[in-house]
Amino acid sequence: MDNGQPKIRPSSRTELVQEYYFSHKLKQIDEMRKAGANIINLGIGSPDLAPAQSVIEKLCEAAKLPDSHGYQSYNGIPALREAFAEWYQKYFDVRLNPENEILPLIGSKEGIMHISMAFLNYGDEVLVPNPGYPTYTSATKLVGGKVRLYNLKANNNWQPDFEELENSDLSKVKMMWVNYPNMPTGVKGDRKLFEKLIAFGHKHNILICNDNPYSFILNQKYLSVLSVDGAKGVALELNSMSKSHNMAGWRIGMVAGHGQYISGIVKVKSNMDSGMFHPMQVAAVEALRSPESWYELNNKTYSARRKLVENIMLKLNCTFDTNQSGLFLWGKISEKYKSGEELIESLLHKANIFITPGMVFGDQGNKYIRISLCATENKLKEAIERLAYFE
Repeated sequence: MDNGQPKIRPSSRTELVQEYYFSHKLKQIDEMRKAGANIINLGIGSPDLAPAQSVIEKLCEAAKLPDSHGYQSYNGIPALREAFAEWYQKYFDVRLNPENEILPLIGSKEGIMHISMAFLNYGDEVLVPNPGYPTYTSATKLVGGKVRLYNLKANNNWQPDFEELENSDLSKVKMMWVNYPNMPTGVKGDRKLFEKLIAFGHKHNILICNDNPYSFILNQKYLSVLSVDGAKGVALELNSMSKSHNMAGWRIGMVAGHGQYISGIVKVKSNMDSGMFHPMQVAAVEALRSPESWYELNNKTYSARRKLVENIMLKLNCTFDTNQSGLFLWGKISEKYKSGEELIESLLHKANIFITPGMVFGDQGNKYIRISLCATENKLKEAIERLAYFE
């Protein structure tokens, strides 16, 4: 039966973005596996560890209740907002009003789009880090904003060059994306940096958006941009349970900030979803109240893996900063390769190991690669063994 050729063109906005790199790369890896290749995937930051057992039990208990399966509030249940507020008070020393300064999200990636839709008008400019998370760019383009890349460089500790920014035309800039602890570079933020960002936002009326999902991975200095005096006037912060609580597939995140800002985001969100599954919210409350020992145990696992990943970097003749935090290790390639992409393609086809080329995050990452810690020690050891035969 001939169903005919499609006659309706997609919207022009779909031409502004490309399929996410990992989406098409995972398809390639899947085809290689079907052909018999045993691929070790060290590219994706998807935690392979489970949430706390009590969290899973809470989910199951709540799911058995007959009244747990209906539509939920767009703002999340009060208990979840209160738990997020307690979490921020305990670890970040930030006081948030759970009534109007916290909005639970179906993952913080969703929040990037919601914030963009809530604040950007057509033609508004957005400062996006290079290297940086690609979704900042794609979300900006999809809502009609204009991307203004600002370079992060190793010789400036992967922080914004404020002098360079001040010497540029900022009159059309509405938002600035920042991400500390940083992905992909692993650099930790500090109070001085956040104070500069908040002062910069006030001076130029720019909304500073800090994406903060990596604070609890190989890092004990928890810091929120909202802890700076005056931050709520010009800043929002996204956070997520994906990395901190091994709940990536659960899609539970949050955005925090001034009540008026949150109200604007709710207007967008309430037109795009019908709330989060109630048992997941109940389980998230349990996770947020995990004892500090749970985070310590998680990091003990990542610390052991990190040593093996550093070994992989060394065997690839890459250099790296040992002070990095987060779920990845960021390394600079040797002069043998023209780009990180050249190295990873060679590694994929000769050793059946996949790691991420730095160019995914912008051209400032062309000479870098990123290796995930989301693999067992046995897998990492196997990768090291394969590298003995890799040239």
